[in-house]
Amino acid sequence: MDKRHFLKSLGLLAGTAPFLSFDSPSHNPGAEVILPKAIKKGDTVGIIAPSAATADRMEFTYAKEAMEALGFKVKLGENLRNRSGHLAGTDEERAGDLNAMFGDPAVKMIVCIRGGSGAARILPLLDYELIKNNPKPLQGYSDITALHSAIQSQTGLITFHGPNGSGSWNSFNVKQFEKVFFGSDPIVFKNEVGKGDDLVAKGNRIQTLTGGKAKGKILGGNLTVLTALSGTQYYPDFQESILFIEDTGEDPYKVDRMMSTLKLNGTLARIKGFIFGQCTECTPGGGYGAFTVDQIMDHYILPLKIPAYTGAMIGHVSRQFIIPVGAEVEMDADAGRITVTQKLFQV
Repeated sequence: MDKRHFLKSLGLLAGTAPFLSFDSPSHNPGAEVILPKAIKKGDTVGIIAPSAATADRMEFTYAKEAMEALGFKVKLGENLRNRSGHLAGTDEERAGDLNAMFGDPAVKMIVCIRGGSGAARILPLLDYELIKNNPKPLQGYSDITALHSAIQSQTGLITFHGPNGSGSWNSFNVKQFEKVFFGSDPIVFKNEVGKGDDLVAKGNRIQTLTGGKAKGKILGGNLTVLTALSGTQYYPDFQESILFIEDTGEDPYKVDRMMSTLKLNGTLARIKGFIFGQCTECTPGGGYGAFTVDQIMDHYILPLKIPAYTGAMIGHVSRQFIIPVGAEVEMDADAGRITVTQKLFQV
């Protein structure tokens, strides 16, 4: 993945994280929770590209048509089609589009067209006061974890870890979207287990690591992107939170290294519950004695003795939950269930 090459260039030292993550004067661990304003069909959605460039021009068409099919008008970011190296424009252009969408009163929601890498580069250029004063939903996943983390740590605004604009908008994801943004029933995330023609159900099964229930603010996202922010003012405060993570295309030894970072920087000691989504294409390569991702999760999570499960429909998969980052939830590790326990929007 492109994001790995960029993240290596950050040169962040996990060992310094306990001193930098929570003592930085710019970090705002006590930020009040800010609800985004509710949206409705007919509103305008802004599409931006805060990370990698989109090589296939049809991706712009797919994203626009998907938002229109969901019932929205669409405004494209001024720099959406730009390119600078592997990025979708310069840092200033990409940050400018995000700031402009938050500042535009006609735009009611912001959707990122794709992930990739590069979102962390624009974090110092974002106008967090503008974002705080114009709360609106922001959605995306993968590299967009950098935006979720920074906006959460600097403003407390709830954002949404879910399909990117050019991603899969199958019936499951559309139902997820309508449930989260338009529904009136309690929001519950629970895997849809697929049996197909098999004797036993195998698709989307969860594994309970430690049973039980836990309540807290749900935070996290892509493991690679999240750990790369360790030691910066943009790393969220995980005190008494529910941590969810996912990743793709990472060798297990790299997953182990990143989980070690979460241990060394104090994150794992602070959380009340743990949810691991999908780690697609994360099987061991050649070599003697490689750990599997399951074994790595056991090593780091079981000693915590907190409710924990793996296999949630979160991550680089075609059907995925839309997780409200920063919202209060209750997780049930035995049932593999996440229940949102607060309202998500202000009218």
